[in-house]
Amino acid sequence: MTSAVGKPSVAGAFGFLAMNLVVGIVGFTVLVTLVAVGVGTAVVWVGLPVLALAVLISRGAARVERARVFALLDTAIDQPYPALPETKRLRARFTDINTYRDALYFLLMLPIGIAEFVSLVTFWSVSLALIGLPVFYRWLPEGEVAVFAWDESSIVVDSVWEALPFSLLGVLLLGVTILLTRGLGRAHARFARALLGPTRIFA
Repeated sequence: MTSAVGKPSVAGAFGFLAMNLVVGIVGFTVLVTLVAVGVGTAVVWVGLPVLALAVLISRGAARVERARVFALLDTAIDQPYPALPETKRLRARFTDINTYRDALYFLLMLPIGIAEFVSLVTFWSVSLALIGLPVFYRWLPEGEVAVFAWDESSIVVDSVWEALPFSLLGVLLLGVTILLTRGLGRAHARFARALLGPTRIFA
C-alpha cells in the first residue's frame, strides 16, 4: 500500500520542481506525436506499432517518475499494474486503465510544469535579488536601481542604507518562498500518487 506523502527537503522539492517544465514539454510532445501518428495510420496497420511504442514509453516513463518522486519528494508510490498474463501481454497493457492514467499524468505535466516553474523562478529570484540588493546595486548602471517602479513613480536605491529595508523584506520573502517550495513539492507528490499509484489511493 502506498505510504503517506513525505516531507521533502527544500533542495529536493526545488530540484524536482525545476525539472518539471522539461519533463512536461518532453512528455507532452512525445505522447501527442506518437498517438497522433499512430491513430492516423492505424487503418493501414502502420500505426499499431507506433501506438504500442506510445504505451511502452508511457508506462516506462511512469516508472521513472515514481522513482523521481521517491528520491526527491520522499514519497513512495506503489506500482498500480496488475500481473501480466502469460500471453497477449501487450494487449493487456493496452486494456489496462493504468496505462492511460500514466499518459494523462504526462499530458497534465505540461501546464502544471509551467505553473510550478514560473512560481519557483519568480519567488526565488525576487527574494534573492532583494537580499543581495545592498551588495550588487553599486554595479548596476549609474550605481542605482529603481525598486517597485510603476509608470513614472519609483523608489531609487543608491546606498547601502536605502537598500537594507528591501534586504530585510527579501529575507521575509525567502521564508515564504521556502514554505511555498516545500508546499508545491508536497502538492505534486499528492498529484503523482493520484495518477501514478493504485486507483484506490487518492489521499
